[in-house]
This record gives sequence, structure tokens and C-alpha cells, in this order.
Amino acid sequence: MQHKKKRLFQSTIAAFKTLPYPGNRRMTYFVTLLLGLLSSTVAFASESSVQPLNLTDSWVGYVSILVFALAYFLVILEEKIHLRKSKPVLLAAGLIWILIALAYNSHDLPHAAEEAIRHNFLEYGELFFFLLVAMTYINAMIERGVFDELRNILVARGYSYRLLFWITGTLAFLISPVADNLTTALIMCAVILAVGQDNSKFIGLGCINIVVGANAGGAFSPFGDITTLMVWQKGILPFSTFFHLFLPAVVNFVVPAAIMHFALPQGRPTAVATGGRSDLKAGGLAIVGLFLLTIITAVSFHNFLHLPPVFGMMLGLAYLKFYGFYLRRKTHVSVDSMDVPPGSHETQGFDVFDKIAKAEWDTLFFFYGVIMAVGGLGFIGYLSMASGYIYGELGATTANVLVGLMSAIVDNIPVMFAVLTMNPDMPQVQWLLVTLTAGVGGSLLSIGSAAGVALMGQARGHYTFFGHLKWTPVIALGYFASIYAHFLING
Repeated sequence: MQHKKKRLFQSTIAAFKTLPYPGNRRMTYFVTLLLGLLSSTVAFASESSVQPLNLTDSWVGYVSILVFALAYFLVILEEKIHLRKSKPVLLAAGLIWILIALAYNSHDLPHAAEEAIRHNFLEYGELFFFLLVAMTYINAMIERGVFDELRNILVARGYSYRLLFWITGTLAFLISPVADNLTTALIMCAVILAVGQDNSKFIGLGCINIVVGANAGGAFSPFGDITTLMVWQKGILPFSTFFHLFLPAVVNFVVPAAIMHFALPQGRPTAVATGGRSDLKAGGLAIVGLFLLTIITAVSFHNFLHLPPVFGMMLGLAYLKFYGFYLRRKTHVSVDSMDVPPGSHETQGFDVFDKIAKAEWDTLFFFYGVIMAVGGLGFIGYLSMASGYIYGELGATTANVLVGLMSAIVDNIPVMFAVLTMNPDMPQVQWLLVTLTAGVGGSLLSIGSAAGVALMGQARGHYTFFGHLKWTPVIALGYFASIYAHFLING
């Protein structure tokens, strides 16, 4: 077969050499290179069509499971041992794929493992650049004082404890579909801390409400959480379909908030004077508008041009770069480090690359490690085995509800990626259900979502694991009520 392809390739090149056009030699080199790439791709595709090996009962599978379990144990202990969560999963991903490569090489099937790891890396690459652009915009808005100005407005109004509880929770619910739930929770927690002062009960309940609101708001938008973004980019659900989860998400937020409302202290905190100052810098609102335009661009790329939305996000990054150039010209401060004279330490201007550098790199690398490690376990055969039991024996509804409960203990990213890798045959209503449960299930425990973990550090002493655990039954009531609402509305 390979000899036939080689002869076909050589005869094609000879035919192109006889074509009568100017620049014959240059064009021949180009066509030779192009056809060489195409023929190598065809050869690779034909060699990689082998059935993957079942390594679930081999030493490779057992060691891979052990490596992943140890890595994730270190992730859970991140707050105790102060080891960033990306480090153990990066190591685990590398070790798992080394073991897979050794197993396949011993069976003389090197290209099968190569194709599998490239497939997983491509999935990560699309999500990486998508999230990088979103994080850059969020950092730009933080630097321009957009969220500080929002905090100042709320602090200066002198609202009551109960009204402030509902305002911050509702804003967390409404902002997180556009910004990520972690950033949203941190901003709203800053408001709670600023006005709550030493009222520990109000701060604790306010933080719980913010975590629930941010996670619920992120569940009905492809931009609200990494798990919803994964489902959208995978092509499982169209963009507009996610909004079918809006009312179930509202139920998930309102039910526990309404019960916690009666435990809040009465009265109002002392108003904090801001001195009439504004923290909003030049271009802040314009960047908010550009971010919304970037989201529209990404959705349009997906819906109308049938291109991956990440390319629309990269185009949106160009919007920010050109606007940054405009701000530099306007303020006479360099935006690009290449424009800064050697030895200069000018840092007062708007620098797009500074915003990229301040992205959540630990989260992005953690995401890489999780996708590659879970992808490796799926290639070994464990995920198809789990899918056969969970979705085959228990049924889709029970399995998807358990996915949400599991995401309260294990991060929802590996849980959702495992579900996507299993790719169970489910109707749209069940894919919506698992999107909802994976998004809001993390609210059951303070360690179940990035928002909860971050707020335990930000409101240390006021918002704790056991303080959140006390209200877990109430949050669980909202969890199951949202599932019921989903089937009532979408089923």
C-alpha cells in the first residue's frame, strides 16, 4: 500500500513539472511540499485506524490509576500543603502518557498513541486560547477599575444587611455568565467585606450566597464556567440551548437564598464614605463593550461561519490590542514592551501583554494536566468501562445527578471531561441536565468550586468549610429543586 502511494506521489510531481506556467521551479517546490504533507497525512490516518488496546487489566492501567489518584489527592490538599494544583496533574499527565506509549510501542503500534495524544491536546489548545482571551479581558477591566467602581457604588449606598445580601447574590448570578464565576465571587466578596466590617454572621452567609449565585449563573451560559464552555465547544449543545437552563439556575440560587434570608442580622451596616472619588479609569467602559463584542464575534463564528468559536475570541483579542494602542497614543504611554526604550520602567500605561501575563496560569496548566490525564485514562479503557456501568446500569438521570454530587468533592472539570470522553448516547434534555448538575453541584461544599476555595482565603475566619457545611442541606434542597424545575420546563 505504501509503495503504491509513493509511486502515485512521484508521478503526480512529474506531471506538475511539465505544466507550462512561469516560475515553474518555484511552483514545483511548493506543490511537492504540499503533496508531501497530504500523502504523509493519508498514510498516518491509514496507520492510526487500529483498535485501541484494552489496558484496564494490565500493569499500565493499574499504575496510571494510582498516579492519577495520588495527583488528585495533592490537588485536594492544595490549601494545606500550599502546592499549586497544576503541578501534580502536569506530572501525572506526563507519566500516564509515557506508560501508554511504552505499552503501544511494545505492540508495534506507536502511531495509535500519537494520534490519541494529539487529539486530546487539540481539544485543550482550543479551550486554552479561548480562556486566555477571556481572562485577558477580565484583567483589563480589573485594571481599568470597572469592578472597583461597582464596589464603591454599592458600599456608598448604605443598604441594609438583607438588601445587600440579595444585591450581591443577584449580581454574582448575573455577572458570572459573562465573567468567570471565580472573578465574580471575589468582586462581590470584596463588597461584603467592605460593608460587613466585623459582622461575621453576615459575611459568612453573604459568601455562601455569592458562591451559590456565581455557580448557578455560570451554569446557563457557555461563558459562565469551563464545563459549559467544554460542552459548547464540543458541539454537544448549540449556544442558545444553554439558556433553557436559566429558570432552573434561578431556582438553584433563590431557594437557599430565601431560607438563609431569615438567618441574616437585621439593621444596616455603617455606610463607608468613598470621598466622591471614582476608580474608573479611561477606557474602562469601552473595554466592557469590546468584551461583549468579542462574545458576539465568537458566537457568530460558531453559528454562521461554522468555525470554532476560539477563532472569534482571537479576533476579539485584536479588538483589545488595537484599543490598547489607541489608549497609548491618547495617554502618550507605551503599550507594547517593544516600544519602550531600553532601561525604561514605564508602567503607568495600558499594556495588553501585561494583562495576558496576569491570566490564571495555574488554572490553565491545571486544565491541561486534567484533560491529558483523564484523556489518557479514557484511552486505556477506563472511561468506557465506567460509562457502561453508570449510564448503562443506573440510567442517564441517576448518573447525571451523581455527576453533580461528585463535582462537590472532585473538581467539575475532570468530571465533565470524563463525561464528554465517555460520550454517552443521551437526548438533549439529559445533556442539559449534566451541564446543570456539574455547574451547580460544586456549591454543596466550600471546596467544591474555585469560587468557594478562593473566598475561604479572602474572608478567612468568617467564611469557613464548616460554616458552609452547616447550610449544605439547604443548598442541596436548591440543587434537587433545580433538577425538578429542569424536567418540568425542558422535559
